[in-house]
Formats: sequence, structure tokens, C-alpha cells
Amino acid sequence: MAKKDYKQLLQYLDPGKLPRHIGIIMDGNGRWAKQRNRPHLFGHQAGAKALRQVVELGVELKLEHLTFYAFSTENWNRPAEEVNGLLRLLKERLKKQIPEMMEQNIYAQFIGTAVGLDPDYWKEVSRTVEVTHQNTGMVVNFAFNYGGRLEIIDGFKKLMQSSPESLETLSPENFGAYLYTAGQPDPDLIIRTSGEYRLSNFLLWQSAYAEIYVTDTLWPDFDKLELIKALLDYAGRQRRFGGR
Repeated sequence: MAKKDYKQLLQYLDPGKLPRHIGIIMDGNGRWAKQRNRPHLFGHQAGAKALRQVVELGVELKLEHLTFYAFSTENWNRPAEEVNGLLRLLKERLKKQIPEMMEQNIYAQFIGTAVGLDPDYWKEVSRTVEVTHQNTGMVVNFAFNYGGRLEIIDGFKKLMQSSPESLETLSPENFGAYLYTAGQPDPDLIIRTSGEYRLSNFLLWQSAYAEIYVTDTLWPDFDKLELIKALLDYAGRQRRFGGR
């Protein structure tokens, strides 16, 4: 991407029409690597650089929330070598980016479950992001060991454990307080790369009225210019939320 092109397109963005919360399904790392006759992990490494570009632009645009689908509960079905490489890459990249996140005033957190993860690994990555919890800027969620259906089930369990009497007054509006994203606005925009038209168990409850943007661009090639294209597309839509 030419920096000039990204800056030129930036001027057409209306700050008043930006989404408060963007969810991103980062798809296509494997295909990107295969096109280059490289192993899947090579694609995941390139994808980490794309994530950094999106975060940088998010800070520049003063976005409120970004949620990245980093590792799903279904990803355990991949070859062990790829899974272990993914987990190692996430931990290494996270540690490397913490100073930059602190400088950018980013609040980072994991949304997902610790079930199935090595307890020491979970403890280490959780402590790594905890240092950002004093920050007051953009919230970056890493959906890690995450599944949308599991999140809803966990939400009901949390409700029953904390205040079972609340079941009688449960509504779509107040159930969000029991989800992993409690206290955050629902995503206005879901971006999926690589041309696939499905949510893949990502933010199922929260995405009920989200706008969906699908691009054929593979995730490692998704940069600031591509994000601006998605935002311009979003700004041109009329959101009706079921009304006329």
C-alpha cells in the first residue's frame, strides 16, 4: 500500500459516521501462505503485521472498540504443529506490542475461555495484557479460544450463578451484561477478509444488527487503505435496525 493513497482516501471519511465498534474476522492467512509455497504459520506471521496496521489506524481515527477473531474454539481441530505455532506467535507478538499499546493508551483484553489451555500459558498472556487496564483509550479485544455459542451458554451460567432470580426479568437488552463483552457497545460493523460469507461463530449475539462487509482481500494483505474502504462503505449504508 502506498502511504499517499491511504492519506488521500482518509480525507473522505466523515468522523460522525464512523462505527463505535468493529469486529474483524481475520481470514485467509493459510491461503496467502500457500500462494507463496510457505507453511501456514508464515501466513499467520504476516497476518500479525496486518493487525498492527489496523490498530494504528484505529488509534488515528479515535475508534472506540476493535475486536479481532484471533483463535476460535474450533481452531483446536487444526494440526497440532499449526496450533502450537499460533499460540506461541500470539504470546510473542503480544509481549512485543505491549510498550506500543501503552504509548497509544490502548486497553487490551482477551474475550474467550481458559478451558483447554495450559493454565500457565493462560496466566502468562492474561498478565501481559493486564498492564494496559489503566489505559483509557481504544479498547482492543482479542477473541481468543472464543466461540459465540459457548459465550451465550457461559452467559446463562453466569446469570444463574450470580442472580438466578433475574431470569424472570431477562431481556435481550440486559443479557449483554453476562457476555464476555459486557459494558461494551455491540459491533456496528463486522469485516471479514478472504471472500467468505459467514460469521464462523463470531460475536453471534452482539452482531444481530451489525453491518457486514466482506472483501476478497486475504488478511495479510489487509492494510490501512483496505480498512478505509470498509469504513467508507459502512458510512454509505442506512441502518434501520428492523424498521423502515
